[in-house]
Amino acid sequence: MNYFLNGFNDLNSLEIKLFSNISSLNPIFAKVFNCKEIIPLTLTKFTSIYFIFVGILIAIIAVLPNIFPEKQILVKNFWVIFGFMAGITYIAYMLVDIGIKRDPEVGVMAIMGSIAVKMIFCMAFVLDYSIKAKGNGLLFALNFFSVYLLFTAFEIYCLLRNLRHQNLK
Repeated sequence: MNYFLNGFNDLNSLEIKLFSNISSLNPIFAKVFNCKEIIPLTLTKFTSIYFIFVGILIAIIAVLPNIFPEKQILVKNFWVIFGFMAGITYIAYMLVDIGIKRDPEVGVMAIMGSIAVKMIFCMAFVLDYSIKAKGNGLLFALNFFSVYLLFTAFEIYCLLRNLRHQNLK
């Protein structure tokens, strides 16, 4: 890891270096990623970015069965899983956003609370789905955790963006 980060004092400079290489390819990336000021994500900005993210995921997932027609990639009720994860991720982010805005010093507790709520609801969903739906358990686990990880990574990116803004104040 140290070899990879050699020459970078912190991850922020690594991020700037990576995005500056990408932005040289496309001028739109240059405007978005090369801004020196980190703009906090309000709930309306998060909602618009979130809907774009969900739309991109829906497009990719809709194309996957056409790319691999001989394999069953998605479980029977995949869109129920996707909708549940999309909804619970949005609710969890709203809880954190409300908690951080009320008292920034209690923001860590809001993040931990949203993680706990999301995990409890996800475990209940997996239990309910596995009892009601009969099918390939491995395929369900792969579908559920891939969607879970995608939404969680997006939520963490947005939370870190807000927390980084608070550290600069």
